[in-house]
Formats: sequence, structure tokens, C-alpha cells
Amino acid sequence: MKIALMMENSQAAKNATVLKELQSVAQPLGHQVFNVGMSDEQDHHLTYIHLGIMANVLLNSKAVDFVVAGCGTGQGALMSLNLHPGVVCGYCIDPADAYLFAQINNGNALSLPFAKGFGWGAELNLRFIFEKAFTGEKGLGYPPERKAPQVRNAGLLNEVKAALLKENTLDALRAIDPELVKTAVSGPRLQQCLFEHGQDKAIVGLVRELTQ
Repeated sequence: MKIALMMENSQAAKNATVLKELQSVAQPLGHQVFNVGMSDEQDHHLTYIHLGIMANVLLNSKAVDFVVAGCGTGQGALMSLNLHPGVVCGYCIDPADAYLFAQINNGNALSLPFAKGFGWGAELNLRFIFEKAFTGEKGLGYPPERKAPQVRNAGLLNEVKAALLKENTLDALRAIDPELVKTAVSGPRLQQCLFEHGQDKAIVGLVRELTQ
């Protein structure tokens, strides 16, 4: 699995801590981690609005399989990511959230509140969240006897979202203010991840067009 970590300006100072804990869980499992957002407060400036665009590009191009995002409260990133086609993001405060989201909703992104409760033991909470998010089989339901309706409802929710959006990924990206998209995809680490691993030539081509 390829996992993208993306952090915006308000929480960029915590990137090293979050990245370390994510790698400590993901790498032994054979997963790759791409740190595509801000790595510190002097890095390429991003807001939670940009994170949604970045998640759209990376997930729909199949450059990555999963996104870990967030902001101060986690709510802005959650809403931003869920605006986009092909992105199913859950809100995650603790390991139980990560486990239940994987079992019930089986999405492809998490939004964490990096400013809330980020005190003593914060790195342990992050590690345990990532363990629940990336170990074991997903979509088993919770409790297990609820699997069938949960799988059905998760599928229906995705169908409703697709029907409401009506636009394909490329059209959705072109409908956004091009300066917002350009800023979102201008980070060199995101571009490296996309250009090396992206499988959708149209999305990759749009990013090259905007950033050349």
C-alpha cells in the first residue's frame, strides 16, 4: 500500500512527529509513505482546502492508495477531502475511530485533529491510530453480524456522492479555481509521488500543464 501524509500550515511543525509514527507502523508492514504536505512552517504553504485537491489528485490517479491528512481540529480537512470524487475520508480522534472506520466505512483517507489533545502521549495515540488503520482485514463490519447492511450502506453512500457530484475527476479539478489547484500540486514531493506512481495519464498531464 502507498500512503500519503499531508499536513497544512497550522500543524506543519508537528510533521516530523506524525511522519515518524506513521513510518514506524507502515514500513514493517511493507507499505510506502510519501510525505507530500508541509514538512515544517517554512515549507510550501498549504491550507486544508489544498489538502482536498491533493487527495483527489493522488487517490484518483492511483499514485497512492490511502491518505492521512488533518488540521487543527481535523474538521476542515475532513470536509475538504470529502468534497472530492473518489475520496472517502473519516474523522479520527483515537484508535477506536480508526478501527471502526476501517471496518464499517472502509474508506481511503483519515483526517486527524492535530491540535486537539496533542499533549503528553500524543505520539502513542498516533501510533495506535495507525496500527488500527493499517493492520488487519478491512470491511469486516462491527459488530460482525452487521457486516451485510454496513457494506450495502457504504456502497450506497458512495453512489449518492457520485450522483450528486456528476462530474468526473478531471472535470472536477478543472472546475476549481486554477490557482488553488496549482498551489495544491506545486509541492516537489507531491509531484515526485504523482509522476513516479500516478496511473491516470490525464490527471498527471493536468498537473504537468499547471506546473510547467
